[in-house]
Amino acid sequence: MNQDRIMVLLRRVVDGFKAFTLGQKIVVVGGVLVATIGVWVYLHFFSATTNYSPLFTNLAAKDASAIVDQLNTEGVAYQLADGGTTVMVPTDSLYAERLKMASAGLPASSDTGYSLLDQQGVTTSEFMQQVTYQRALEGELTKTIKAIDGVTGATVHLAIPTKDVFSDSTSKPTASVMVSSGAGKKLSADQVQTIVHLVASAVEGMDANDVTVASSDGTVLATAGQSTSGSTSTRDQETAAYEQRLSTSLQSLLSQVVGANHAVVKVTADLDFDTSETKSQTYTKSTAPAISESTSDETYTGNGASAAGSANGGVLGQTNGTTGSTTTGSSTSTDGSGTYSQQKAVRDNAVNSVIETRQNAPGTVRKLGVAVLLDSSTASNADLAQIRELASSAVGLDTTRGDTLAVSSMKFDTSAQQSAQQALAGQQADDAKASQMSLIKQGAVGLAVLVLLLVTWFATRSRRKRSRVLQAAEMQRLDEIKAELERTRQVALEAAEDKARLEAAGELTALGAGSGDGVDGGAQERKLKEIEALVDEQPDEVARLLRGWLATKGA
Repeated sequence: MNQDRIMVLLRRVVDGFKAFTLGQKIVVVGGVLVATIGVWVYLHFFSATTNYSPLFTNLAAKDASAIVDQLNTEGVAYQLADGGTTVMVPTDSLYAERLKMASAGLPASSDTGYSLLDQQGVTTSEFMQQVTYQRALEGELTKTIKAIDGVTGATVHLAIPTKDVFSDSTSKPTASVMVSSGAGKKLSADQVQTIVHLVASAVEGMDANDVTVASSDGTVLATAGQSTSGSTSTRDQETAAYEQRLSTSLQSLLSQVVGANHAVVKVTADLDFDTSETKSQTYTKSTAPAISESTSDETYTGNGASAAGSANGGVLGQTNGTTGSTTTGSSTSTDGSGTYSQQKAVRDNAVNSVIETRQNAPGTVRKLGVAVLLDSSTASNADLAQIRELASSAVGLDTTRGDTLAVSSMKFDTSAQQSAQQALAGQQADDAKASQMSLIKQGAVGLAVLVLLLVTWFATRSRRKRSRVLQAAEMQRLDEIKAELERTRQVALEAAEDKARLEAAGELTALGAGSGDGVDGGAQERKLKEIEALVDEQPDEVARLLRGWLATKGA
């Protein structure tokens, strides 16, 4: 019975599709194709796609290999990213796999830093304690540097000298850092300086100038004994930035005089990135009282040989540190009976001392060269002397240090600019045409969709009308079939009653012989075939009708 119903439904669908117009058939077929393609795309790209999430990132090659082996042993699918430093697993099994890897002691290289100090025992020697502490410090610095944005890997090596209580000379610790960044990315000067100061501040007694930073491609970013601003790449960057700043400032000034794109400025700067220190000490006379003073007086009287008399005064100035010594002497003598007199005074005066220390920061301009080229077509009326004076003031020209300034006026070649303008105009025309065509296409698509909707609406409307007409015809035929079935039922009931009476009278044989020649036999057979066809076409209606008869008979 179920198969019969399925066949009846299929016939109805086929008959309904055949009854559609051409537009309706196109719409139905297109809708079925779109739905089929949508289901296929969903099953192919969305339903069967597995989402992966990073299990571990920034892994060493040894740890990545061990984790991949463990995943292969467990039969878990995985993917590698970032050049093999990142292992990705399905999202639904991410946390379970992390717990499994932790129980297996992976990644092993993560067991660094101060956790190494927990593995020491009471029998560990002093040398091993020092080495373990140095390894722990290197591991902690590596973790800290990896936390900087843009750093994908880092390795820190420390050279910490051993302290000797019997030696007065001590050497400073040094450090070397190897960093790697993502593909196509470079660390800025500020990031390099951050790494240098992080390492220098983490190690006792280390200076920032004793840290060397290099990138994984072999470029030295900061050299020991040289600040980060002194590296070659940083020098070039700072020099180019200084030249660009002066060029832009002078270019904007000249554009107000000769117009835009009619002046070219080129600045070449020689900057001094060496760090120098100057010490000077000066002495001045002090007005303070003397620190110490001594006076001696000698007198001689009596007979004796005559002596030559002289009177002289001498000042002996000696500066030692912040003190000065002054000696004053006088003597007199006479001949005859001999009279001699001598006086001597010694004073220690204070001396003022001034010590001045100056450190020159790197980046001083040694020499500056400026070249200005003007377009003669627009600068013919400009005063080159005034332009030279303005340019000299704008860049801070100093002729005492050898700065030079050259201002010239020439005819500019505008062929490239005109070609660029023509190409730009053509591109704009093409863009406008493409935009217009896009609007036309969108309008055509919208019109086609509107026409399709109208055709579908009209087709649906006509189908509904035809369906209502067919339904009314079927209802009328059903009513006729019902009436015919009712008449057939009455005939069958009358025949059953006649049969019962004949059997009771014993005339069943005569009735059987007479029925073969009856006139209504063929008509009844046709009616039975019509009823069977009706049952095949509309089983639900016939079943409902029979249930109604049975209910009426039971009542």
